Amino acid sequence: MSDNKDFFAKQTDSSRVKAKIISEYFPQYCRIVGKKHTPQMFGYYDMFSGPGIYGDGSLSTPLLVAKQCYEDEFLRQKVWMVFNDMAYGDELKKNFEEIYPSGTFDKEPFFANRVFGEWPKIDVFLTRNTMNGFFNDCPSLLFIDPWGYKHINTGVLTQFLTQWGNEVFIFMNTKRLNAAFANSLFQDDLKIIFPLTYDEVKENLTQQRDVEAKHKYIINHLAEEFQRILGGRVFYTAFQFREEELDTPSHYLLHITKGAKGFELIKQVYTKYANVSRPLYGMENVETYTFDPHSIQGMFDEEFKREDIQNLKNRLCEEFRSQRIDADTMFRKHQQEDMHSKSHYLVALRELFEEKKIETYYNDERKHKVPVLISSSCIITFK
Repeated sequence: MSDNKDFFAKQTDSSRVKAKIISEYFPQYCRIVGKKHTPQMFGYYDMFSGPGIYGDGSLSTPLLVAKQCYEDEFLRQKVWMVFNDMAYGDELKKNFEEIYPSGTFDKEPFFANRVFGEWPKIDVFLTRNTMNGFFNDCPSLLFIDPWGYKHINTGVLTQFLTQWGNEVFIFMNTKRLNAAFANSLFQDDLKIIFPLTYDEVKENLTQQRDVEAKHKYIINHLAEEFQRILGGRVFYTAFQFREEELDTPSHYLLHITKGAKGFELIKQVYTKYANVSRPLYGMENVETYTFDPHSIQGMFDEEFKREDIQNLKNRLCEEFRSQRIDADTMFRKHQQEDMHSKSHYLVALRELFEEKKIETYYNDERKHKVPVLISSSCIITFK
């Protein structure tokens, strides 16, 4: 993705995909969290928001999120949007209020133009306590999309994630991070991002076989920083963006959550926008969802790579051999260690049924047109 001053002149395909992922994920995230607890409000915090509109008229993430919230009465009443951008904060406010004047949302959106990472009040805001007993009265999604990688404070982000329901998206410029590790001038910045593993990452990065392997190594260890600091179970899922002009990765969109439901949801959204068929081994091997702007013709294709589905089928048969289990329990148990989305599981299980490697029946006394659903009423017997 281009970092020059004309970035907002025209929206690239990669920027469009990034914005759609965030704006489609957020309202679904609110509904999932709301099933457990109805809070006083939901927070959407965008710390590098941009002007909201590109020169070609395309809407960027802030206005796409606002549109989703405006069209849902519950979200229109419950969501509090906070936008910050050092260069475009005032312009975003103007563009936003031309479409959604003051009073449109019950929780008045907040606009700022501070330098994220250098204005202490932002850190105080993100780490404030909004818990009320076990639940959070303002569960929030934080989106950070810096031009490079500076001002990303992993310590602050992990503290934000300690509160129930909070989740983070980081759009990470791994191209710049890779270059920074070779320059001692950036050591202090990198130690804020990698407070526990800076020396390890720097040493091992030179041993990676090629540029893409280096990018994957960086994003994997950034995710592991959160795992190590937070302790317990942390789910992280990356979406790779390839270069607009080269056949190498440039950025990763990293999603971090402590909730299995968020992990399940983000894989569904990522599946929709990935247009490259790559094995989904999970973050350990860092093969993940990918968007390549050169492959735009295949975008949103719902066909899955045969090799990948076959791999999932083989593992299911091996891990559940001779077991009888309902499909929902099986999915929730297995997907927590796997990068495949629910759609992949459904395709794999229906193929296994056709191949007579599983038998199924429903115990809800209802007629079903398909042999397998991811449902507690669908009982699967693995042969």
